[in-house]
Amino acid sequence: MRETYRNCLRYPLAALALSNLGGCSWVLFNSKGAVGIAQRDLIITCIGLMLFVVVPAIVLTFVFAWKYRATNPKAKYAPDWAHSTGIEIVVWGVPLVIIATLSVIVWRSTHALDPYRPLDVPGAPINVEVIATDWKWVFVYPDLGIATVNELTFPEHRQVAFSITSNSTMNTFFIPQLGGQVYAMAGMRTRLHLMANEQGQYRGMSGNYSGHGFSDMKFVATATTEEGFQRWVAQVRSSPLTLDLDTFLKLARPSQRNSVVHFSQVQPGLFKKVIDQFVGAGANTSASAIVPAAAPTAPDTPAAGTLSANKE
Repeated sequence: MRETYRNCLRYPLAALALSNLGGCSWVLFNSKGAVGIAQRDLIITCIGLMLFVVVPAIVLTFVFAWKYRATNPKAKYAPDWAHSTGIEIVVWGVPLVIIATLSVIVWRSTHALDPYRPLDVPGAPINVEVIATDWKWVFVYPDLGIATVNELTFPEHRQVAFSITSNSTMNTFFIPQLGGQVYAMAGMRTRLHLMANEQGQYRGMSGNYSGHGFSDMKFVATATTEEGFQRWVAQVRSSPLTLDLDTFLKLARPSQRNSVVHFSQVQPGLFKKVIDQFVGAGANTSASAIVPAAAPTAPDTPAAGTLSANKE
């Protein structure tokens, strides 16, 4: 009776589980940018090569189980068999060839898709400085003197050069349909170069859990025409708000489900000032544990972190 009950539930539960897959979005295989397409092709190529081992292994598992079943009297019984040169060559040779092929492919693609490497496309890039906060994204356009919260816009077929940092915990800057994710870390600057091959709105997010508001830490990346981008810039410049360091520190306080905000003016060097908040913090803490607070400091000695800050 119990077995019958299980069988009655098995198939409806399986159908219910499969129906939930309808909500999955294969954005990584629906790439709309040059970098995303190259990464998609790399994933498909690697999976295809690995299937040369996986598929035969799965098929042979069923073949052996059927051929050497207990009820098959025709199966050869060889209890003293221990070695086959042909099998050894196949079992070790094929994976070695696949691994060597994958190594070459991955080595080349790692250099070609280096996020720090500018794309080989004509035209000047759009420079965007990205600051991750709790829990929103701040985008600064230093060449245009504007900034936004949770809204990123750029022209299609135009390279976008991102400089990325964090004002708090570590996050990852990720636009799945345009390219891979890059970490955003306090006191550091990482880089990423992307481009959209066509107009559209693409979902942006953080791929690294960073607290209560993480699930709503999203933004829309819009690829538009050059004319549409200029109209958007004019719209942002019509905002009465200005973004300086004090305003940014208030903006960066933890908040959830933040709406889009435009800033028509941005304090020059704001991105670097955000990074400099954390430069030398560890060194100062360590030094305070060793040197007494009243110990004199040479007047011509640079403050901790000065060289790092200047280098940035």
